[in-house]
Amino acid sequence: MSDSVTQTRPPWLSGYPEGKPETIVAEYATCLEMFSAAVERGADAPAVRYFDGTLTYAEVDALTDAIAAVLVERGFVPGDRLALYLQNDPAFPLGLVAAWKAGGIAVLVNPMNKQREVGNLLRDSGAVALLTLDDLYATVARDVVDSGQTSVTTVITTSATDFQTRNDPRVLGTDAVVTEGTLRLTDVARTHAGRRVPAPDLGPDSIAVLTYTSGTTGLPKGAMNTHGAMTFNTQTYRDWMDLPEGAGVLAIAPLFHITGLVGHATLAMLLGGPLVLTHRFEPLSMLDAIREHRPFFTIGAITALVALTSAEGATRDDFTSLEVVYSGGAPIPPSVADRIEEEFGFYAHNFYGMTETTSPTHGVPRGLRAPVDPVSGALAVGFPVFNTHVRVVDEDGAEVPVGQIGEFATSGPQVIPGYWNNPEATAEAIIDRELRTGDMGFMDADGWFFIVDRKKDMIIASGYKVWPREVEDVLYAHPAVKEAAVVGVAHEYRGETVKAYVALHSGAEATPDELIAFCRERMAAYKYPREVEVLDRLPQSVTGKILRRELR
Repeated sequence: MSDSVTQTRPPWLSGYPEGKPETIVAEYATCLEMFSAAVERGADAPAVRYFDGTLTYAEVDALTDAIAAVLVERGFVPGDRLALYLQNDPAFPLGLVAAWKAGGIAVLVNPMNKQREVGNLLRDSGAVALLTLDDLYATVARDVVDSGQTSVTTVITTSATDFQTRNDPRVLGTDAVVTEGTLRLTDVARTHAGRRVPAPDLGPDSIAVLTYTSGTTGLPKGAMNTHGAMTFNTQTYRDWMDLPEGAGVLAIAPLFHITGLVGHATLAMLLGGPLVLTHRFEPLSMLDAIREHRPFFTIGAITALVALTSAEGATRDDFTSLEVVYSGGAPIPPSVADRIEEEFGFYAHNFYGMTETTSPTHGVPRGLRAPVDPVSGALAVGFPVFNTHVRVVDEDGAEVPVGQIGEFATSGPQVIPGYWNNPEATAEAIIDRELRTGDMGFMDADGWFFIVDRKKDMIIASGYKVWPREVEDVLYAHPAVKEAAVVGVAHEYRGETVKAYVALHSGAEATPDELIAFCRERMAAYKYPREVEVLDRLPQSVTGKILRRELR
């Protein structure tokens, strides 16, 4: 941006629809206040719809009282961490609210993570309690907890079929697994019914969740998303999109992801409406949920929207209840947005944010269409949202002129204060409360922002972030691998996919399929390489650094 831009009214404010304020004030100081207000407004209103089952706000209130009570009974104190290792199940919002009622912090764990990854997050967060699916505990988490290398002393398990009124065959989960040594969530609800814990001392600066994102070294970093940041950006969703009280929210995005956390879970609380869950994303089950529960709003990666609209039997009429649809997490090809609108009647508005910004920093206002950059073909990610200032800067942090590519530097109430127990990473990413995002792009003269590249080597596969170093570390664990480098390559459906290049030790043998299988056993499904190419030697600089850019 030029000096004239920073000294005058930011140009993006002129693009706001008439009547849209430049700033907002969060109505609630904490997420727990926001939830309690929903209970007061409509205790009998549906809070969760899960296949044929429904939980009202009063029932969620009672269930979370019981979970908080058993946690406190077993030594959980304010500031402690409860890890949620779940799919999009009713237990997820229950665990969130219960952690807050106990004065604690929820730690979000990707249900696709394997033992190594789960162990890293539990150790880094210092979680003392774990709420997880029984099958995930039996196949992954039990060994991590039994190793004695974490601080977890309380494990509560739930089943994918809990909180239904009948055993619905559409639930893509296993039957209940016997998990000796754990507490069953349904038993906790019965044995601790009616118990309450003292009101916690929480404020806007209290940490609500630790949302993990990988750093350039591949080591996990816990973004400290505060209550104030979450209530602000939850309200940003509502006010930016003009969502009405009681609107149903379809959970397409995973709840452990910042988009699903804020754009689904806490948004439904703010609206006092139902959160529509389907255990995990499966197009036909999701389509059934839309037909049955008629949600008003959703946000998800463009790949999920493509899969949903491509599901067998999907028609234009199926989507008439979805009056507002947004997409985030991955770039939207303009041609795809146009095709979906033409065939199914809804326009996928762009939304952009990061874990470190507690979801949105930019968005296309409801009812407006994002322009397309004629040079790069990129679709605009929108204008900076309420109370948010974004500079486009060069390597030295100086603003660049309008139209010139630089790094997005974001400040606003949604930016995290830092990473959990990681002052070095905090100092590198956040300077004077301004986040250096690592995303490269530009602002046009009308205030629209466009992303054209990423500063670092991050790969985004179907909306999930993959850092090459983490995949490389796994490959290096194979005895035949001497050198490894991982890059993202274009993929028609996933946007990008992971490709690995390896060089083997002299005399060693390993096929690409063998190396892919080796990684698949040790990594979440979206991370392991879909392609492996074996070379005699990987390109290196004069200092011996492997040059990923040449492999691209």
